[in-house]
Amino acid sequence: MNRRKFINMSAIAAGSTMVIGVNSGMFAQTKKSDFTNVNNLHSMTEDVKPITLEERKNRIYKAQQLMQQENIDCLLLDSGTSMKYFTGISWGASERPMIVVIPSKGDIRYICPAFEEPRLRELIVFGHHIYTWQEDESPFKQAALAINDAGISSGNIGVEERMRFFIFNGIHKEIPQLNLVSGDPITIPCRMIKSNAEIALMQKATDITLKAIAFGFASLKEGSTPSDFSNAVAMAHQNLGARHQFAGCNFAEASAFPHGSTTQQILKKGDIVLVDCGCTVEGYQSDISRTIVYDATPTKRQVDFWNLEKRAQAAGFKAAQLGTPLKNVDEAARKVLTDAGFGPEYKLPGLPHRTGHGIGMDGHEWGNAIKGNNELLVPGMCFSIEPNISIVGEFGIRLEDCVYMTSEGPQWFSQPSPSIDRPFV
Repeated sequence: MNRRKFINMSAIAAGSTMVIGVNSGMFAQTKKSDFTNVNNLHSMTEDVKPITLEERKNRIYKAQQLMQQENIDCLLLDSGTSMKYFTGISWGASERPMIVVIPSKGDIRYICPAFEEPRLRELIVFGHHIYTWQEDESPFKQAALAINDAGISSGNIGVEERMRFFIFNGIHKEIPQLNLVSGDPITIPCRMIKSNAEIALMQKATDITLKAIAFGFASLKEGSTPSDFSNAVAMAHQNLGARHQFAGCNFAEASAFPHGSTTQQILKKGDIVLVDCGCTVEGYQSDISRTIVYDATPTKRQVDFWNLEKRAQAAGFKAAQLGTPLKNVDEAARKVLTDAGFGPEYKLPGLPHRTGHGIGMDGHEWGNAIKGNNELLVPGMCFSIEPNISIVGEFGIRLEDCVYMTSEGPQWFSQPSPSIDRPFV
């Protein structure tokens, strides 16, 4: 069946057995009163267990073992996610660098503005070596001194991928005899494989976002704007004990744009509503997309496309088997759509982006389900499965749930939507 015939007739070769009602199951397992006031939403994080000091020690040990294998003498970290991952320190990035040096052997070293030293000492849990610089001095000379004091006078210095260029360049000028190389062989193998503790935090974030989305859906009324939904989800995330990250929402034609539209949107009955939401718990992210039809019986066309999307997502999940490459997830999901006449590849109407992205402390991390990615699936990897059907000028459908790999195969963080009128299990 060619694409045009599919689009014109809304005929799916392998039909669905789902029965579609009129929003009959949307909040079937939750009292409606729970969604009438954000104050009815209470914290879900009392039982959360933060990452332990012992786990962070193991992360540093693993990084040092990898450095020795990769012939890298130390790893430099700028403010941001990797710094928090290894040290537990959250430090805002500014024009005043705070740099962490993790040698392949020995203690961690820190470089920070002199007036920030007392605050840094409050946060440090590993090591005690701090190199300070005054406002009229160079932080990069102190970084070079820290590296030299770690016993490194030649060799390779690993630089994490998000280090800002002015820091990279400043350090390079101070230690031209050393080779500044990519730190990816260290940071990626460490961060891409999640521990049970990390997965538990991501599960909690997911559970919270599911409830926040349900609250956001219940807040919609005819005449609502995407901001109304986003504000409701943000409040729900906060009341449920998480840190709000994002709550995208698009109606009708705007839902065909994977990351939304800048045009004004006013909700009306029968509109497709596509939402994409996430929060963090102890720094670990959730990411969920749902697509519904607002306050009307879905049309056959809406149902057909929604069910096709569900089949594509299920195919991606089925392909996520241990020891197979991540590209298989993309290929399997995309094949469902191309067999139905979409695409091919990234062409529209169809799936214009990869099927999934890695997730963890950052919403998008390594481990993408994309064409050409031969990274093999192993326990601890976490990624989204979100094939997207974009029909520009009409609507878009996206179902996004994240998975984590176990020794038995993939497991969902959030169970996929059962049907177009039941976004939640």
